[in-house]
Amino acid sequence: MDSLPSRDQAPQSVRDWLEGRQPEYLSTNAGTREAAYQGWRPFKEAFAPELIEQAVRETSTVLGRKVRSCLDPFGGSGTTSLACQFLGVNPTTIEVNPYLADLIEAKLSSYDVDRLIRDFDTVVSAPIGRVGSPFAYAPATFVEPGVDDRFIFSKPIARRLASYADRIASVRSVVNRRLFRVLLGNIAVETSNVVVSGKGRRYRRNWQERDASPDSIDDAFKGAVLRAIYEISKFQSRKGKNFELIRGDARTSIPVRRKFDLVVTSPPYPNSFDYTDVYNVELWVCGYLKSYADNRKLRMRTLRSHVQIHRKFDIPNAKSKILEDVVEQLKATRLNLWNKKIPEMIESYFADMEAVLCGIQKSLTVGGRAYVVVGDSRYAGIRIPVADILSEISAGLDLRTITKNPCRSMRGSPQQGSRADLKETLLILSRT
Repeated sequence: MDSLPSRDQAPQSVRDWLEGRQPEYLSTNAGTREAAYQGWRPFKEAFAPELIEQAVRETSTVLGRKVRSCLDPFGGSGTTSLACQFLGVNPTTIEVNPYLADLIEAKLSSYDVDRLIRDFDTVVSAPIGRVGSPFAYAPATFVEPGVDDRFIFSKPIARRLASYADRIASVRSVVNRRLFRVLLGNIAVETSNVVVSGKGRRYRRNWQERDASPDSIDDAFKGAVLRAIYEISKFQSRKGKNFELIRGDARTSIPVRRKFDLVVTSPPYPNSFDYTDVYNVELWVCGYLKSYADNRKLRMRTLRSHVQIHRKFDIPNAKSKILEDVVEQLKATRLNLWNKKIPEMIESYFADMEAVLCGIQKSLTVGGRAYVVVGDSRYAGIRIPVADILSEISAGLDLRTITKNPCRSMRGSPQQGSRADLKETLLILSRT
């Protein structure tokens, strides 16, 4: 039998990566920006790398051998797959957002560091060039003058960003071009007039008084790439280098013909917010979106966790008594809801999650486990106990609930009262 891992026996590279960080909860990535790779695009809401180590260790003990493969149907920032590489576990991840998919692949890829440095020098030393109307394909609020004098980028900043995008596009190495593009997306947010969080995008305080120079783009991009090169060089020899990235919809893209020992993931929460909007700046700046049609197509491929765009809410198939009771309460108070489609959205969200759980069940090896971090929502005072509902749905799919561990309290959206009393839960399931 293979020896089983323990925390003290974790590979030195893993301990180096996690060195000096003591997140308060395994479910949150708060305080980890200084860890390697995490600064490429900070994700406050992501779970911490230690959760993957815990999941690998516990599942290895249950299986009586080392975990060999892990699936993450909602790749996000790539924490699951990156941690798996450090732990010597083969990762497979699914991500529908093209910017996030590129970010994940940039983190997981191997690099010729000398060529990376040469390409970086070529990009930063190339002539700035002239860009007449930068991002003309983007929404009207993207570039000055914007709409009603509200805009995300001044013209000088937008022109400099567009110039970098053009220079990056000329890099011949696919892997290096991808890295530069995702880092440009990150610094674009940092140099914009807006701030972005898991609850959306808003204008910075006193943003009209900002006097950002295009030179700030130069400094930010150089700093981001130099830091990435340092981290790539330091951790290039991590234990595993293999990975599989599936660019698709988790509801239909789980490779059910394969078997995974472990699933670690966190799906979007049913909080009525479209997570695509969080990455809107990067998607437009980096050229992943070129029209409103592109934007709508991407948003339609995400879970039905929000009501921000008009979508078809099909009759759901999810089997859960708790869900039935919650939806009945929501429908009874429909007139008090800020959006009348919320009851159908909640039904559709869990129908989508049932499809994902069905794929997980089919792809998990017998005895394998799924670690799923989920968050509750509340509408008109009615709480949506997501972990409890998913546990009931899972029971009908031959996925046994091992435990439901409350991780932390979250603050709701303004529509939900902004109170910090919504539970985030780690749901652990096992294939029977």
